[in-house]
Amino acid sequence: MSEDVRFTQLCQWLDACLPELFTKKGWGTPGNGELTSASSDASFRRYFRWECEGRTLIVMDAPPPQEDCQPFVYVASLLAEAGVHVPEILAQDVAQGFLLLGDLGRQTYLDVLTPDNADAYFNDALQSLLTYQALPTKGRLPEYNHALLARELQLFPDWYVRYVLGHRFDAAQQASWEAVCRLLIESALAQPRVMVHRDYMPRNLMVSAPNPGVLDFQDAIHGPITYDVTCLFKDAFLSWPEERVRGWLETYWARARQQDLPVGDSFEDFYRASDLMGVQRHLKVIGIFARICHRDGKPKYLADVPRFFAYIEAVIARRPELAPLKALLSELTEASTV
Repeated sequence: MSEDVRFTQLCQWLDACLPELFTKKGWGTPGNGELTSASSDASFRRYFRWECEGRTLIVMDAPPPQEDCQPFVYVASLLAEAGVHVPEILAQDVAQGFLLLGDLGRQTYLDVLTPDNADAYFNDALQSLLTYQALPTKGRLPEYNHALLARELQLFPDWYVRYVLGHRFDAAQQASWEAVCRLLIESALAQPRVMVHRDYMPRNLMVSAPNPGVLDFQDAIHGPITYDVTCLFKDAFLSWPEERVRGWLETYWARARQQDLPVGDSFEDFYRASDLMGVQRHLKVIGIFARICHRDGKPKYLADVPRFFAYIEAVIARRPELAPLKALLSELTEASTV
């Protein structure tokens, strides 16, 4: 189906559901609103903003079979139940892949964060994180199990090493890689489990009242407690000094303990778990960005790959157990320049 046909179907659906919504909400009549692109992401989803006479709404286009908007609807209900600020779902057609949502604004954290205001914004983001981590989600969300962690890590050799570097692991490199994967997976599985957003980063947090508005949560899962807080401070598009990240992680750890979340009695143990969880995520994201480039024809994300290697190198420098990964990455760098 061409994108133009898809857009026409979306407009027809919107025209059909707006009058009923406006009547239900007591908003009068919809009027002739303007539909403009709001954003797109690395998936097949697109977002549009409908605007008329000062009222704005967001339309999500999640085309089946590539996308399924049912998880978005379900997780939105969980987060709203916990008291997290998420878009209100105003109308839905899951079969067609269309959702009509409340508009949380035009500014993301990524748009506004500076070294001077970061403490205040992240204070709000941590409170939202702690709020949904307290929600019981075991049995209500998929588990972040061994198989999923392993599949994510395999994206790195399958897509980055193979397609970006043009290389395949030899037997020794494969053995080193498997040892690294075991370490990272065992660390992740040993952690207490909570609700995990999986992309809790500034681009998915909106400046809003109450602050923040949380987006892009459809892939939420029940998994390691360090995942989202590590993601927040080691972002795909924004980096912070290591000492500042450590301070924010310690703030989170202390607040989590006060709220009886299972972060343990030792910050150093928590910090190590966060480091290793981050490396698992960074390797996964590098693989995803390579796949988006070579499979989906979206090369722009590869420009952020060096940021993730910098995160990995910083962790390797303080975690001697990652020496095999250091050696492997060094060999890959040499192989790619031959």
